[in-house]
Amino acid sequence: MRRRTPLRLLAWAFLPYVAISATHVALLAIGDAVAGPTKLLLMPMLALPVLVSLRQIAARGARALIFAALFFSWLGDGAGIFFPAAPEMPLMLLFFGVAHMAYITLFVRYLTRRRMPWWAVAYAAWWVAMLVGLGPHTGSLLIAVAVYGLVLGSTAALSTRCHPVVATGGVLFLASDTLLALRLFLPDSLPSWSSPTIMLTYTIGQGLIVAGALITLRKRGS
Repeated sequence: MRRRTPLRLLAWAFLPYVAISATHVALLAIGDAVAGPTKLLLMPMLALPVLVSLRQIAARGARALIFAALFFSWLGDGAGIFFPAAPEMPLMLLFFGVAHMAYITLFVRYLTRRRMPWWAVAYAAWWVAMLVGLGPHTGSLLIAVAVYGLVLGSTAALSTRCHPVVATGGVLFLASDTLLALRLFLPDSLPSWSSPTIMLTYTIGQGLIVAGALITLRKRGS
């Protein structure tokens, strides 16, 4: 019988991430330059509740996949800072693509609870719509954007087979990347407040995916 970490402690472990996320979004909203450094704290803070829950996660593969998803998300968040001499957009697509593949594997191997609902076909429709709408504006990145969109849509679709908290996180992650794509390739289509909205949906989405994963894995590891 594994010794269980109290849920209260787990909830407290999420607070630094919530605080940093709120701070980052607020700084973006007012246009403060400090928003950049706070972005790099997001994924390390989200790793805290995972560390607190390690004793309840029996499957080592699940632990590795969560940490991989967070690590590559962190690299994606800081691609322009970590690799200033390289083109930022392809690196972001690469790093977040790997993060999504880690989430997909996590969902399929460790978090699946039900069959995929019929309405998940909407994610396929989303992918087609994004290609039709953004394709002419992506230039040499068309194939990379198409592949990344397919991976992103698959993450959201497969999240519907998991805990509802994970599924909600998948929707918000998809919404964040959709807004980001519109901002990058069709900048005139979004208002000035789109940047904080992108990060708000991103931070909540990532947080919910991790929270839902921990809920499922804690139950299975008890």
